[in-house]
Amino acid sequence: MRLFPSRFIYLCLHLLVFYFQVQESQQTAADFRVYVENHTRNPDDLSRKQIRIYQLYSRTTGRHVQILGKKINANGDDGGKYALLIVETESFGSRIRIKGKETGYYICMNKRGKIIGKLNGRSQECVFVEEVLENNYTALVSAKYKGWYLGFTRKGRPKKGSKTQQNQQEVHFMKRHPKGKVDPLQEFRFTTVTKRTRRARRLKVSSN
Repeated sequence: MRLFPSRFIYLCLHLLVFYFQVQESQQTAADFRVYVENHTRNPDDLSRKQIRIYQLYSRTTGRHVQILGKKINANGDDGGKYALLIVETESFGSRIRIKGKETGYYICMNKRGKIIGKLNGRSQECVFVEEVLENNYTALVSAKYKGWYLGFTRKGRPKKGSKTQQNQQEVHFMKRHPKGKVDPLQEFRFTTVTKRTRRARRLKVSSN
């Protein structure tokens, strides 16, 4: 089949435009993946953070993690002032920073795997990733030192991260509110919107 010059040029231009559209789409997807990875790896101060206050119940001691300052243990009483933790959740993933409400110190893990408290929690050594386990407990693994978990011995002493594993009871925790406080599951209640709920809302508004 013989093509006229004008038709041939039109076909070439069409293929060229299609090629650039595909390239742009692939580049956009790649840029978005890099954006997410960068923000997940190094969360910035402008990212939206979710802040909650709760306790971490230790499976091994039957008590709560408490931040006394530089020293941290799992011998805190339910409702004790040193056991109240401010948990800052980054906007991407499940990375958190844990700060003592009373002392202002953060739970951190140094390069030797030692658990210590620091006033400045900006370091990646103070970031942990939440892992929800099959037994409904939560494990906290260091964001900087992969495979090293926050854990405590039966006496409530911090356990070196290099000697921890996910299946150990020493690294299993449960999020709990102090006695008399609101259950965290009751704080965020989601309701399915149906025709009946819309009608009920309209009736409620009109009656007011």
